[in-house]
This record gives sequence, structure tokens and C-alpha cells, in this order.
Amino acid sequence: MTYFIKADRFLLEQEEKRGGYLQVENSRFGGFVDVVPTGAEVIDWSGHTIAPGLFDTHIHGINGHDIMDGRVDAVYGISDAILKLGVTRFLPTTLTSSKDDLDRAISAVAQATNEGLSGAQSEGIFLEGPYFTEKYKGAQNPGYFRDPDVAEFCEWQRLAAGSIVKIALAPERDDSMAFIRTVSESGVLVSLAHTDASYECCVNAIEAGAQNFVHLFNGMSGLHHREPGVVGAAFASQKSYAELICDGHHVHPDVAALAARVKGEKLMLITDCMRAGLKPDGRYQLGEFPVVMQDGIARTETGSLAGSTLRLIEGVKNLQAWSNKPLHEVWHRGSLSPAMSLGRDNELGSIESGKVADYVVLDGDLEVRATAVAGEVKYCKD
Repeated sequence: MTYFIKADRFLLEQEEKRGGYLQVENSRFGGFVDVVPTGAEVIDWSGHTIAPGLFDTHIHGINGHDIMDGRVDAVYGISDAILKLGVTRFLPTTLTSSKDDLDRAISAVAQATNEGLSGAQSEGIFLEGPYFTEKYKGAQNPGYFRDPDVAEFCEWQRLAAGSIVKIALAPERDDSMAFIRTVSESGVLVSLAHTDASYECCVNAIEAGAQNFVHLFNGMSGLHHREPGVVGAAFASQKSYAELICDGHHVHPDVAALAARVKGEKLMLITDCMRAGLKPDGRYQLGEFPVVMQDGIARTETGSLAGSTLRLIEGVKNLQAWSNKPLHEVWHRGSLSPAMSLGRDNELGSIESGKVADYVVLDGDLEVRATAVAGEVKYCKD
């Protein structure tokens, strides 16, 4: 199927293109033309902006669903809900729990993906834990924390049919460096999280193959001028990526803007959203922990932030306002940078000839009017 998109503005990697027609052919982007061929199909989005589909590489749940429910219908529900928010790709994300619960969650994601998702598409599983330490545990259950185990990971990878693409751990745990080397060499993105590791330990982890810091500033030791800690290692490393939750609660706006300046294209926006996303204030569950959401902020009974209820597009808007960077640049921190972190940027993340035609149609207020996955419009707001 071939068609052309007409719009006022297109968010490209290096610029905002005004006007013209964007070709979509066989589920992929083509080039731009000023005049369409006679008889060609044109989808007219005059007055709107076309942006690449967003890619949430860290999301636990939304709209009452959670990956740790261990049910296929929960994966379907998340896929459908985030499509309406402009997300076309995501990593279904687990959290620290019992082996049985993790087995069920992994199996459910693998089954749902194999059967086919009708909304946003899974690009693989993210295991957030269980190899963490207690000081910065957040909403992770320390009762299940343990040292990294390659054999255990390989068992989960078999259960996932090879679809685990990312795992987070605390590098100060015993056997971490050997685990990082082995797992990263297999093509999995090893990430650092829920850790009180020293700066030196983090540097060693990066040298061993770790390439990402999970929800920067949250669940980790902070920056100090005599002990740079985990945050200092994230800032100092030019080859590692860093996730950021831009809801204004997890990280101060000025600090978020600083992170954007320091990390550049290695910064990637995430939601860390849990089941309370899109739901009213009230009581919810995150894994085994009861959570109270008030004014849109989810916390455990001890007061710790429990994931977020952020919509990724709101994170983009927030960071654009806080950093005063061009919209096309900030938008790609939620689309291209996540794809780059997983080595998928040759296929996903931006509007470029030959890439998969995932795109979002935005109105003048940057609200989602339509979302397309691989060239097929799967959501259109009435």
C-alpha cells in the first residue's frame, strides 16, 4: 500500500520540515515530494504536525493493567491504551518479585506478542530486577533481592523465546561484573538501577558492558563532588544512556534540563508508568505493594514514589518547556534515543526514508489526533 501524507509540519531528526508530502510505501517511510503523482492516495492532515511514534522503554502498566498481572489480556490492554497516547513501541517491564510471578509475567508477554498486539508493538521485555540492593529499593520488594545469576537469566530468556532485551541490576552485588559481560555480549542492554554503588564500581560496570542508567537520579546514590556516585558516573560516561522521568515530581525541572544538556542524544524519556495511569486518584497495587495515588502522584504506604502515572507525550512537552530546546530535538529523546539504546535506530525512532512508518498526528496543542504503526493508522480520534 502506498499513500502520501500532507501536513503543515514534520518533525525530522535535524529540523522541522514545513509543508510537502511524505510518502509511505509498504509500511515504510519514503521521501518527500512537492507534488504527488496523479491518482495517488493522499491523507490530508493540513493544520497538523507529523512526528515519529514514541517508544517507551520502561513501562509497567496503565489504565488498570500491569505486566506483573501475568495475564495476556493485561499486555493487550497496555498496548491499546498507550497507542492512543502516541506510543507505537514499548518494552513491557517487570519488577522484582518471586520467580513464579516473573515466570508468569514473561510467559504472558511472550504469548501476547506471538499472538499479535493490536496497538503499540512490543520490542522485547525489560526485567527491572531482581538483582538490586536495599538502600535505594524504591517500590521494589527487597525480600526477593539476590545476586545476579546467569543460569537463572538464561532460563528466563528461554521462557521469553529470546525476547528479553534489557535488564537492570545493582553493580555492587557479588558476581555482577561477570554477569554484565556475559549478558551484554548476548545483545541485552544491561542497565544500572536501585543501587548505592560507588563511582568506581559504576565505571567498572560500564567497562564490562553496562550501557544504561535507569530513571536517572531516582533509586541511586546522588552526585557529590568527592564521591560522584551513580549520577556522576551517568554524567561522566559519554557512551551510556540515561532514562529520565519528566513529570516534575521525580526530578526537578531545572535538573531535568541540566541532564538534557549533559547527556544530549543519550538521554531517553520514559514513563515508568504503573496501573494507575489514566485512572482517578485512589488505591492501587504495584506488585505486592499497596499504592495510594493522590493528585496523580503514586506512592507506597511508606511515602516512596511508586513508578509514575506520566504519559510519555507529557514528558516531551515538559522537557521542551524546561529546556527551551526545539521540539523536534526533544521529541526524539522519546523516540529515536530509546531506539538507539537498543540498536534499533536503523529501523525505528525517526521519520527517515526506509524506516518503519510509525508516526503520530498532532494538533496545535500537541494532542494526539491519530497514531499509525508500520504505516497503518490504528487510532484516530473522532
